[in-house]
This record gives sequence, C-alpha cells and structure tokens, in this order.
Amino acid sequence: MLSDASLFIDFDGTLVDLIDQPDQVVADDALIALLARLLDRRADGLALVSGRSIEQLDRMLGPIAQRIALSGSHGCEHRWNGILAHPVRPAALDDVEDRLRGFAGAHPGVVVEPKSFGVALHYRHAPAAEIAAHEQARLLGEMFGLAVQPGKMVVELRVPGGDKGAAVRRMMGRPIMAGTRPIFIGDDWTDEAGFQAASDLGGFGVLVGPLRETAALYGLPDSAAVRAWLGGEGA
Repeated sequence: MLSDASLFIDFDGTLVDLIDQPDQVVADDALIALLARLLDRRADGLALVSGRSIEQLDRMLGPIAQRIALSGSHGCEHRWNGILAHPVRPAALDDVEDRLRGFAGAHPGVVVEPKSFGVALHYRHAPAAEIAAHEQARLLGEMFGLAVQPGKMVVELRVPGGDKGAAVRRMMGRPIMAGTRPIFIGDDWTDEAGFQAASDLGGFGVLVGPLRETAALYGLPDSAAVRAWLGGEGA
C-alpha cells in the first residue's frame, strides 16, 4: 500500500464478484487473508465503503469486520474504533418492502433485497423489467420521501442523505487519515461520488470493470485484478 495513502474500497463488484442472489455473498478465505495483510500494513488507512448495511458487511466478513473502518448504506452509517453513527430507520421501509415484493411477484426473476436502511430491487435476471422497476422506485420514493439510488441492474429505495463521497470526506476528517492521499476503488455508478471526493482531496479513483465515462483516473478489469493489485508490492 502506498505509505501516504488511505484506501476506500467498495465491496460488491470490487472485492467480490456480483452474483444473482445478493444475500448469498460471503467473503472467501483468500479475501479475509488479503484484508488481514492490508490491516497489518496500515490498519488505520483501510476502509470499506459499501451500499450494503454494516449489519450485512459484518455477516459477510465475519470477525475481521470489527477491525476495519466501515461506511455502509451508501454513506448513511459509519463505524470505526467503537464509534457508530447511523440514521433512524423509517417505518415506511416495511411498507415499501411489501410493495416491492408485490412488484417482484408480478415480474419473475426480480429479487427484493431488504437492508437496514433501504430496500433494493434487483432485475439482473429480468432485464425487461428495468423501466418498470425504476418507475416503481420513483413513485414509491415520492410517496414515502425516500431517496432513489440506481446501480448496476438494481434500484434501491433508502434513507435520504449521504453518498459514498460524503463517506470519504467524513472519514478523511479523522485525525488518523487527515493529510493522507485517498484512493477510492469501486465499480458502480454509486461509486462516482467516492471517486470525485478522492480526487478533490488530492487522491484518485480506480474504476473496476469496463471503461466508461467516470471521475476515476485509473481502471482495473475485475475483482481478481483488484485483489492482485492490493496484494502486490506496489499497493
């Protein structure tokens, strides 16, 4: 790892491959070992910034999650060194989840993923439902005052406020990270705010996956390449 850098890393599509059933993602032994090595090099310079909730990250990562600075739910919740900050869960999310399950029932292949502070609608197996899924999310967002967060073959309704850029800025304000060079690694459109924040603070972004218009300065082809770069002497 660059000696003067702080690493901010997305999870799905960056450290692990995207899969059809998001609730079945787990961190494999090789990833846990890689994270342990990164922590040994510079424990306070590593953070995971994910659209997943911290509860989900804890479940997928196991005990090592307690050693890593985490920002979950698209920058809405944070945990590091015993400090935990999160919003109040809107009661409306239960109603939204029920309505989205009704939508999924009418569109075979669509998957509903409940989160701590949001509900996601995945249409990877039902690409023809994309327009309808986004329209449903837009209507429910307006009805219940929730933010609509599009992503790769997914649209999520979540607590308003916060994004991955805000998460980077918040963590870079910690004395332990202040003055370091932020590097944000991610694959989705939701990571663009993180790329921009890293650039604004003197660092850069790394886009994972196919080339597209982006605020990231560099690119890596897939999660395997991310792991290889992080595990190499140059990272």
